[in-house]
Amino acid sequence: MSWRLSRFRAGDTVDVRSIAEILATLDRNGCLDGMPFMPEMLQCCGKRFRVGAVAHKTCDMVGQPGTGRRLQATVHLAGLRCDGLAHDGCQAECNLFWKDEWLKPAEDKEGGLSRPATAGKASAGGCTEAQLHANTRQSSVTGEEGPRYSCQATQMYKATRPLAWWDARQYVFDVVSGNHSLRRVVRVLFLASLRRLLERLPFGYRFFKVFHDSMHLWLSGRQPPSLNAQVPDGVQTPADRSDFKAGDFVRIKAQTEIERTLNQRSRNRGLTFDPEEMAPYCGRIVKVKKSVTKIIEEPTGKMLYMKQPCIMLEGVVCNSEYARCRLNCPRAIPSYWREIWLERVEDGQRPNGGPAR
Repeated sequence: MSWRLSRFRAGDTVDVRSIAEILATLDRNGCLDGMPFMPEMLQCCGKRFRVGAVAHKTCDMVGQPGTGRRLQATVHLAGLRCDGLAHDGCQAECNLFWKDEWLKPAEDKEGGLSRPATAGKASAGGCTEAQLHANTRQSSVTGEEGPRYSCQATQMYKATRPLAWWDARQYVFDVVSGNHSLRRVVRVLFLASLRRLLERLPFGYRFFKVFHDSMHLWLSGRQPPSLNAQVPDGVQTPADRSDFKAGDFVRIKAQTEIERTLNQRSRNRGLTFDPEEMAPYCGRIVKVKKSVTKIIEEPTGKMLYMKQPCIMLEGVVCNSEYARCRLNCPRAIPSYWREIWLERVEDGQRPNGGPAR
């Protein structure tokens, strides 16, 4: 049950170690403590970045989807996401995981160190750049079309350990790591406890539901997440092709409008709309990041090709405020949007800098 928090904190400035130093920490599979160092990360070596979040926990998308996993001494660096170039152009833009051994504290102006630096931990065997590239492919199943890929996302289950939702250490780490304020963590935990009580109350449901809804509105400024999908079973959901391009400004439609495009499984043409993590963005004006046509399926490592392209929006990610077993997860996975859930914004309605509202 040991759990080693990173020696870095959110907001710290760090230098990524040299390629030679990092390769010396890896085993022959290009991993350290089961976590792969991917070819896409080589371009960051020797450069300086800011710690975006301490990755002491993450979500499991492979072994038991929906559950939480804990990591040892790992961080996310601000703005660094996988570009997929070594994985045939996968467009998922996953947040990269960086082990402490791959980083060192940045030197200050006087040439000192912001924190005591330690040499990278060496692993038996080491690794080469050629092996890193070779390790991006798994052995394919006989007769299967296309390769199977290996990356941090597909290997996450092996590089982590189980994390129970009731393990209080994770919520303490959420604060001491600098990932979230104490106020945010208390708010998220309090509302989560109300939801659990509401699901299990043997009596007094209506009274407690009113209390739950009023507290959610007061603390979050919005109604509790719910969804009223309106497309009946057996009826094809509507589609729209607006041909949004990277850099276009769009408004995310109101939830009531989006509900008219969803079937009873909360999907539009196979893509799920999550009322908990996506609905809070409804009504905001945001910028289109790109159109997504292919991503690697994490449980299998196979490349999935979209029958209909979906849209990735800048700054629109999962905040894990409602996830049952992984509250406050810092992985910040981008969400995917159908074009029919968005509407183009005229030049005069675009925000003048700052965050989209």
